[in-house]
Amino acid sequence: MYLTSDIKKDIFKNHGAGKAETDTGSPEAQIALFTHRIKHLTEHLKVNKKDHSTRLGLLKLVGRRRRMLAYLQEKDIMRYRAIIKELEIRK
Repeated sequence: MYLTSDIKKDIFKNHGAGKAETDTGSPEAQIALFTHRIKHLTEHLKVNKKDHSTRLGLLKLVGRRRRMLAYLQEKDIMRYRAIIKELEIRK
């Protein structure tokens, strides 16, 4: 499995707002998790071009991440800029 509990703990520890492994609900942690999953699905779709159900899941994840980024931008622009720079994603 590409997303084990160890990988999740590492993502939450590195990108959580509280910088703790238990901080799973902060927008930064959620965006980092979505980004990891999006990268994995993108690589999968490069190999399996006709996998339409995975493509639909990828589009849903991108939409969820976009909404979370919009929320974070509205609430705290400095945290938004920090996560964009840290994950090297663009809106």
